[in-house]
Amino acid sequence: MLRRLRIENLVLIREAELDFAPGLNVVTGETGAGKTIFAQAIGLLLGAKGDDGLVGPNGSEAYVEAELDAAGLDELRPEDEESLLVARRVFGDGRTRAYAWGRAAAREDVADAVEAVLAMSGQFQQRRLARPSHQLELLDRFAGIDREPVRAAWRELQAARKRHEELTANAALAEARLAELRALVEDTEGLEPGVEEELRVERERFRHVADLAQAASAAADALAPDDGDGAAGLVAIAERAVAPLESLAPELRRAGDELRDAELRLRETASGLHSFLASLDSSPERLEEIEGVLERIHAAKRRFRCQTYEELLVRAEEARAELDALADGVDPTAAAEAALAAAEAGMRALADELRAERNAAAPAFADAVSAELRDVGMGDGEFTCELRARDLGATGADEAVFLVRPNAGMPFAPAAETASGGELSRIALALAVVAGGDTMVFDEIDAGIGGETAHAVGRVLRRLAERAQVITITHLPQIASLADRHFRVEKVAGDPTHTRIEQLGDDERKAELERMLGGQEFLATLRS
Repeated sequence: MLRRLRIENLVLIREAELDFAPGLNVVTGETGAGKTIFAQAIGLLLGAKGDDGLVGPNGSEAYVEAELDAAGLDELRPEDEESLLVARRVFGDGRTRAYAWGRAAAREDVADAVEAVLAMSGQFQQRRLARPSHQLELLDRFAGIDREPVRAAWRELQAARKRHEELTANAALAEARLAELRALVEDTEGLEPGVEEELRVERERFRHVADLAQAASAAADALAPDDGDGAAGLVAIAERAVAPLESLAPELRRAGDELRDAELRLRETASGLHSFLASLDSSPERLEEIEGVLERIHAAKRRFRCQTYEELLVRAEEARAELDALADGVDPTAAAEAALAAAEAGMRALADELRAERNAAAPAFADAVSAELRDVGMGDGEFTCELRARDLGATGADEAVFLVRPNAGMPFAPAAETASGGELSRIALALAVVAGGDTMVFDEIDAGIGGETAHAVGRVLRRLAERAQVITITHLPQIASLADRHFRVEKVAGDPTHTRIEQLGDDERKAELERMLGGQEFLATLRS
């Protein structure tokens, strides 16, 4: 999801920092107030070209920054950083720069990372929907297909092809491969499964040793201090008070037993805390050693292009086996040919399984999308999903093509080429409701609609917001009234005039909805 968006000196927006809710977020405001600037900010993060017209009057550059719950750009990601922090800067001469965690990055790479979790209507949605790979991803989501096995098989096939090519190309490449195998074995010597996670946990313990010691010491003192009565001592006093009279009242005997048990448990807990304190180690040498091993693992993953520690260990084991086979006189070229044939057979078998699952799911997927399209006012909601064969790849050997027929009697045509801006937004909405998604940003969802259709679109947005984050710019109160979080864009007169975006509280939101309905005077007329 999109956690936070910061905008500085973009057209009329001097400065705005918006925190978004997980569900439905709406952006409203008078016509001409600057809602499109908000859309332009998102567009910059998705790779839109910048120009000097985007730079406002309050500085020499415009800046947009977003924090997302997302993966991507791993080569730039700081260690232990979970969220994705990206930005675009537009300079006064129209030049732009893109950043990830404050480090310069290619605009296309930043856009790809953002687009992986954030979809925006308009030209960006059209570009996304035009890609068969995205359409196939939506079908797979609906079908509940786990792509990881086929991705792993594809990586194995690529590695087998590379090994085979290197061994059959020339002796120099074969020697280079042997050198890489030896380096892989050497760089992973002594590394065992689970070591990386264990070291990360131990490092965190070292980094917070002072906090751990303070907490344990305070708890132990509260239970059984060296001087005075702690919790255990007070319980003992209570037990001694009732013990002599237990024979006179059974109720006191039960209380006495519980107090004796509580005292024992408290003293055992205090003893455990003291033992924990004694076990705490703040050795800088050990922390340095841990950091060294983790850096070694990180460098090995980067050098040998492994995404995970587990993949690194698997690759190292394969390298050892290959080197052992060479030492035993096995023909490496023949072994590579056999491995390549096995990898190709495994990949094709998985691709055939995926094709069968997709063919089974496509009609139900099309029916579900059609029903949603009818709900949001798209005529008869005629939609179909065609599967076509393509070359073998990381997602199998299929591509999906979404076809729609906005008007009865017209031929089916690709969704990205047929629909208008507002229709495309509603198609994207229907697809997201059926297939799920991460964050959807709608700029034209209510174009050309009103009345009952507006209520229907609002209900569909509300359903989508239960499973994904939704951000929509709207002028319809039927949609705005359903929001989990409401932002208002407002033009402020001055020299120069500027635009303000702010999150609304309950009373402010009520007033904004009244304005969208026509104002208090108009509403009073309706009530009279």
